[in-house]
Amino acid sequence: MDRLKGKIAMVVGAGSIGPGWGNGKATAVTFAREGASVFCVDRNAAAAEETAGIITGEGGNATAFTADVSRAADVEAMVAACLKTYGRIDVTDNNVGIAEMGSVVEVSEAEWDRVFAVNLKSAYLAMKHVIPVMQKQGGGSIINISSIASIRHLGISYVTYATTKAAMNQMTRTTAVQFARDHVRVNAILPGLMKTPMVAHSAGLAASYAAGDVDEMWRARDAQVPMGHMGDAWDVANAALFLASDESKYVTGIELVVDGGVTLKVS
Repeated sequence: MDRLKGKIAMVVGAGSIGPGWGNGKATAVTFAREGASVFCVDRNAAAAEETAGIITGEGGNATAFTADVSRAADVEAMVAACLKTYGRIDVTDNNVGIAEMGSVVEVSEAEWDRVFAVNLKSAYLAMKHVIPVMQKQGGGSIINISSIASIRHLGISYVTYATTKAAMNQMTRTTAVQFARDHVRVNAILPGLMKTPMVAHSAGLAASYAAGDVDEMWRARDAQVPMGHMGDAWDVANAALFLASDESKYVTGIELVVDGGVTLKVS
C-alpha cells in the first residue's frame, strides 16, 4: 500500500526472543510491506538476520545490524551504519525492553541499573544520535515503545519496568516539544497485555500470574482485557505504522494506548 514508500526506517529491537512475532519484528516487516527500506537492529545477530531475511524474501529491502543499544559506542556505530547504507533516517522505532520482577524492596541495585540501561538509556542514546540527522534532513518520526505499566499498576510487581517506561513517556513529551519546530516528531506507543515471545519467555511473569504455567498465564491475561483477549505484535506494528507515516504529520508528543480497554478499568 506504500504508506512508507521511499522512507528509511531503523527498527531497534527488530528481532524476536523466540519463535513467533515480537513487536519489533512485526513492526520491521510491516514497515517494509508499506514500502520502507528497513535497518533491522538487534543485540542478537541471528534474530536481526531472520527479520531482514523475511523482508528480503518478500521482495523488500532490509539490512541487519548487531548492536547493544545500552552502549553509546554501539548506538553511534548503528546510526553511522544506517546512514552509510541508506543515506538518511526517516523513522526510528525504539523497541528495546526487558522486565525484571520485584518491588523496590526486592529488586537489587544491579537489576535496577540494568533495566534502566536497557529500557531507558537505549532510547535516550538513539534519540541523541538520530535527532541531529533528522534536523539536517528536514524532519523525521521517532517512536518509543512504552507500556501501559507506565500509567497503571497491573497487579504485577516489576517496579523497574514500570518506572523506566514512565520516564520514557516524559522523555518523549519533552523531546517532542523541543524539536517540533525542526519537524522531528516524537511519540510513544503504550501496548497493553500482549501475547508475544517476550512474555512467553519471561519466567517471572509466568510465575507471578500462574505459578509458572504459561498457558494459564495466557488465560489470566485474556480475562483482564475488556475485549476478552490480549493483543499481539501486529497491533503494535499497525500503531507504529500510523506514527511513522505522513498520516500523522501533525501528531507529536502523544501516548498512543493499544490495550483493548485495560486502562479504562478500575480493577
